[in-house]
Amino acid sequence: MTTEDFPGTDVPRTGSPGTDLPGADVPGAQVPGTDFRRAAHATADLVSDYLAELPGRPVWQPMDETARRALLDAPLPAEGRPLDELIAAIGRDVLPHPMGNGNPRFFGWVNSAPAPAGVLATLAASAMNPSSAGGDHADVHLERAVVRWIAELVGFPHPAGGGLLTSGTSMATIVCLAAARNRAARRAGRDVREEGLAGLPPLVGYVTGETHSCVRKAAELLGLGSRHLRTVATGPDGRLDLADLRSAVERDRAAGLLPFLVVASAGTVGAGAVDAFGPIADLCQEQGLWLHVDGAYGAFGRLDPAIAHRYAGLERADSLALDPHKWLGVPVDCGCALVRDTEELRGTFSLVPSYLRDEAAGSLGWFSEYGTEQTRPFRALKVWATIAHKGRTGLARDVARCTALARRLGELVEADEELELLAEVQTSIVAFRHRAPGLDAAARDALNRDLPVAVQRRGRVFVTGARLGGHEMLRACLLNATTTEEDLRLLLAEVRSAARDLLA
Repeated sequence: MTTEDFPGTDVPRTGSPGTDLPGADVPGAQVPGTDFRRAAHATADLVSDYLAELPGRPVWQPMDETARRALLDAPLPAEGRPLDELIAAIGRDVLPHPMGNGNPRFFGWVNSAPAPAGVLATLAASAMNPSSAGGDHADVHLERAVVRWIAELVGFPHPAGGGLLTSGTSMATIVCLAAARNRAARRAGRDVREEGLAGLPPLVGYVTGETHSCVRKAAELLGLGSRHLRTVATGPDGRLDLADLRSAVERDRAAGLLPFLVVASAGTVGAGAVDAFGPIADLCQEQGLWLHVDGAYGAFGRLDPAIAHRYAGLERADSLALDPHKWLGVPVDCGCALVRDTEELRGTFSLVPSYLRDEAAGSLGWFSEYGTEQTRPFRALKVWATIAHKGRTGLARDVARCTALARRLGELVEADEELELLAEVQTSIVAFRHRAPGLDAAARDALNRDLPVAVQRRGRVFVTGARLGGHEMLRACLLNATTTEEDLRLLLAEVRSAARDLLA
């Protein structure tokens, strides 16, 4: 071989790389060749079969003890194994025991089926295996593009550099709230990066009882303290009560505290309620508060013309956290933090030691200046592939299908004498419970608390539970556009049947 075989380099390549080094004859030690290609084809067939067979399998079943112990107690291997053996082991020991979220009858938590384009892109991204912290390579430029795409999908303003991909909304929330904390401290005359929170009045944030727990975790990690998160009342529609928010802010100011943050929701965790962003933004502007929107799953509901009106004013938020790995189906993990003011974000995190200086980075610098991660995985390719495969039209069609299914499920619940709908269906979450006539309130709650697990163990559908308005309930989240009305009817039939078994 000559340098002509490798354009752009003066380094000749000869022979099999590494064959004269110790360990070159062990599995995995050489550059991938025939064995890798054969195993890659086998993996593609295995994954294709797995996805094709999912609808016909039980949604979820408990692992038997032997299979569980085989994974838990697996000894550290002393010698390597060939790739084809590893792929066979995955097919035998791992894929038969899924969480269940790829199945169209999975209604639990907020976990989507993986988009096929994202599955394929994940393999390519892993093969490149860059650090997407910065530099002039494809993953960096692609991330700037897909962050802009995400902002455009939900109608959020996107200044250049005004966002980045994260592991999920939990990390995106930490990123956004850190920027809010820094702005509040600066306005109070303190540099929180250098001085910490000492000397500042307690910073106070405002949430509701339905705000995701990641907000409390962020407040604790950022030194704000969960004691200084005020729980604001919600109205009958599940949305933040503006009058109660105003009263809480005024009380805290009078007490010498420093209100700085309001967290609104584009789809609450219990019932999928969407807050009234416009009036909340008015109050935040008046009071000098940072408005953060938790749009983890629900922000993409803005793509559905039937419910887009609910999101009016979302674009006025200071920050928005959301998850492409939820409603869009991008394979986990992939969240996104968006901010209106790029410099608030960069001023919170930028730290460039000498060994990371990049004089060619341009005015935006590196992604690692906008968040906590230095070495960052190549998340952008699976986002790009998922969005590019469907297009805005296809994504909007899928979201609209899910919201329509949710409304239909709400109708079926209301028409069922054994069941009760607990909240208006605003996005694609349906909150309901079994009426359990003849039981007192405590026994009814106990039944509805036990129902989700009883349904799950039957294997035909998967639903999870929660508390809403002081009541135990079942909570069905619809994210899979291949779900059918027959699947909805099966869900309710399984709930009724499981309830009869428990009552018996």
